Amino acid sequence: MAHVFDPITIRHLTLSNRLVMPPMATAKADENGCVTDAVCSYYWERAKYSKIGLIITEHSYIHLQGKAHPGQTSLASDDVIPSLRRLTDGIHREGVRVFAQLSHAGTAALSEMTGQPPVGPSPICHPKQQKELPAEMTRQQIRQVTEWFARAALRAKEAGFDGVELHSAHGYLLNQFFSPLANQRSDEYGPQSVENRTRIHREVIQAARQAVGGDFPIGLRLGGCDYEAGGSTVEDCVEACRIFEKSGVDLLHLTGGMNGFVRPGHREPGYFRDLSVPVKQAVRVPVLLTGGVTTLDQAETLLGEDCADLIGVGRAIFKNAHWADGT
Repeated sequence: MAHVFDPITIRHLTLSNRLVMPPMATAKADENGCVTDAVCSYYWERAKYSKIGLIITEHSYIHLQGKAHPGQTSLASDDVIPSLRRLTDGIHREGVRVFAQLSHAGTAALSEMTGQPPVGPSPICHPKQQKELPAEMTRQQIRQVTEWFARAALRAKEAGFDGVELHSAHGYLLNQFFSPLANQRSDEYGPQSVENRTRIHREVIQAARQAVGGDFPIGLRLGGCDYEAGGSTVEDCVEACRIFEKSGVDLLHLTGGMNGFVRPGHREPGYFRDLSVPVKQAVRVPVLLTGGVTTLDQAETLLGEDCADLIGVGRAIFKNAHWADGT
């Protein structure tokens, strides 16, 4: 049975313990997406006091087309690397590892933010963005996005991150392809099968792996279930995670889909265990569970019940870097 402060290895990277700070947006980057003193101070404080083995930083856009909101961090160009290197150096000084989350907002991106029309798997408005009808992406555009993810992964490596996490959750682009609620294509990327719905993910994983090499961990955060009629299901999630493991993913991070980071009717610690438990039974790579965990005892219980290999503590750490001490 695993315990909170047991080490764990992801690919060739060993974490000092099994507590993870998951991605949560600070919206404190500058207008070019470079991290600021405020961003650095926020993460450095949590690395120092939160007793975590891994930080996954807030989602960084891989191209301006996929920028979700003001103050979002960027991995879209080489000029952000020096500021990110300063961030990662400070986290490493505290003995904590750090992954960068790579994101494209897809249909959730507004032209007033990006200067470009929104795009996605199908011309369906995002639940939280009803102002502009997105255009259906062509195969060429899908290939371009795949290349953007790969370049962003390499920039993260050059900026000193210990790994990357591909953002396929909370209704962003990769999650939109996975969800039948957002994907009504008729081609090989369409909703006819989980294999089709994860095709873009496999292409992104392959391109990122070619960019960063064999020793650099690649994780994937999956919005595994939409908790809505006609949406993705727990069974879809398990099948997809098997596919991702075969494609070379080193860490699977389970959360909600098009509905965001909530599970309707559930607020108990580890409320996405309905996803993590069957996935953990189906794969051999480490599985990360987040959702509603606010104390060390809760994390220890979830590990003891074999719900996951790592436990994410989100809002408690966001609000208080000293959460583990109860101060």
